[in-house]
Amino acid sequence: MARFDPSRYDQVQIHESAYVDEPCEIGAGTRIWHFSHIMRDTRIGENCNLGQNVVVSPGVVLGNNVKVQNNVSIYTGVVLEDDVFCGPSVVFTNVRTPRSAFPRNTEDDFLETRIKRGVSLGANCTVVCGVTIGESAFVAAGAVVTRDVAPHALVAGTPARRIGWVCACGVTLEFLQKQAGCADCDRRYELSGDDAIRRLD
Repeated sequence: MARFDPSRYDQVQIHESAYVDEPCEIGAGTRIWHFSHIMRDTRIGENCNLGQNVVVSPGVVLGNNVKVQNNVSIYTGVVLEDDVFCGPSVVFTNVRTPRSAFPRNTEDDFLETRIKRGVSLGANCTVVCGVTIGESAFVAAGAVVTRDVAPHALVAGTPARRIGWVCACGVTLEFLQKQAGCADCDRRYELSGDDAIRRLD
């Protein structure tokens, strides 16, 4: 695989120790730091920041303004939508039943994992393949996500379970008579059933 041509990325900052395999797409304003490896056929949006020792596998899609901290491997089948934050050492998987003696390393074996817009993934959490984490959800540090997460849910533990709700800005919401206002940004929400909330404004 040929080393990347820096002239193709004149609005992108790529550290000299990083590798970018062609072909791939990297949006303007994106920064890729020390010892990272961007593999072929990836699409990385604008104004992203990929920290030290980040691996982005073939076919991965990252939206705009995605922040990936150090030591994260994003495997084929993972999609990070706009404004996603991945804390240090977040773990993704892409095969549900891996075996060394029975290789499952083709695109047909990979399950899609979708991290929706505005999600924050805390340091050292694990996201098992095949799940969707809903918009603006917050996964606590060290949690293990084994099933879908509702939008705006705050989840923690092993396996991860909902322990509350969060605003789009990330502040924990306190509901009174099924309504809550964010103490930080004044957005307002109401409970919609047992497992969902909706924004009022």
